[in-house]
Amino acid sequence: MALASSPHQTYIPLPSSNSGGRHADHEVVLKPVPIYIISHESQLPATFLNPSPKNEMVVGLDCEGVDLCRYGTLCIVQLAFPDAIYLVDAVRGGRKLINACKPALESVYVTKVIHDCKRDSEALYYQFGIMLHNVMDTQIAYYLIEEQLGKKSTQDGHISFVRLLADPRYCGISYVEKKEVRSLLKEDPQFWTYRPLSELMVRAAADDVRFLPYVFHKMMEKLSEESLWRLAVRGSLCCRCFCISDNEYADWPAIPSIPEFLNVERDTLEDEILSILDVPPGKMGCVIGRKGSSILSIKESCKAEILISGSKGAPDKVFIIGPLKQVRKAEAMLRGRML
Repeated sequence: MALASSPHQTYIPLPSSNSGGRHADHEVVLKPVPIYIISHESQLPATFLNPSPKNEMVVGLDCEGVDLCRYGTLCIVQLAFPDAIYLVDAVRGGRKLINACKPALESVYVTKVIHDCKRDSEALYYQFGIMLHNVMDTQIAYYLIEEQLGKKSTQDGHISFVRLLADPRYCGISYVEKKEVRSLLKEDPQFWTYRPLSELMVRAAADDVRFLPYVFHKMMEKLSEESLWRLAVRGSLCCRCFCISDNEYADWPAIPSIPEFLNVERDTLEDEILSILDVPPGKMGCVIGRKGSSILSIKESCKAEILISGSKGAPDKVFIIGPLKQVRKAEAMLRGRML
């Protein structure tokens, strides 16, 4: 099915390699690209649907929906390519359309650039059986770069997509429209289910992915070899952390091992792991603490990410991601809160 010319258009920042040389961090060159609303798999690039080592690619990825998690409803999968934005409409195209994207979303030959992959991965896994793999999570990458610079992460350990885009090292763009969409979602949680997609919906969906390939290139210039390995590992762990499996993730792709070529003292490296703790009934409040104080205190003591799935997922579990020794330390401290 050939794509007709699209009435929708946006602009994507060009990576330095495509814009005539390296630019300073604050310089952004914009290229006009069409936005396509996809309701049938034949409208997507064949190279994406059939991933191959001959056609490795980097694609911006995001998902929109209602209460996006295992129990919510996935409505749109956004894909950002160098020459177009594709809004894959799960409402119109249904399961068949999303399943057509499964090989690419699970492929090692397609790098999916995403900001905070956890909930999107959870929705894809529970609603469509897709095990999201080979992601470059810009939230993780941001803090790895900060660590390289000797900076401490913020208390909550997260940077919003809006703040990331505003950082002149990566884009330097103000994304004020995001606030408007958040207000609409708060007023009407069914916002992403309405069809046909309004101009605002198209623009908002495209805005959430169109900057990602550019941010990817800017971050890759800054990440060390060790950080690249940690990025791959943490991305894999974050993709699966809310996708609880009875077989201990045996059906998921293997976590990247420490590469032989890594030019660092191997004794200083630790494998990174995901640990899931069961919280006894009535003890989650003790684990979290007033306004999250207990979790924040443990995070400050341990170089590990501590996540609570909450009402969207498994309400009786705590997820810990990080270097082995730090995860074990966090486990001990968390268990102490459960007594």
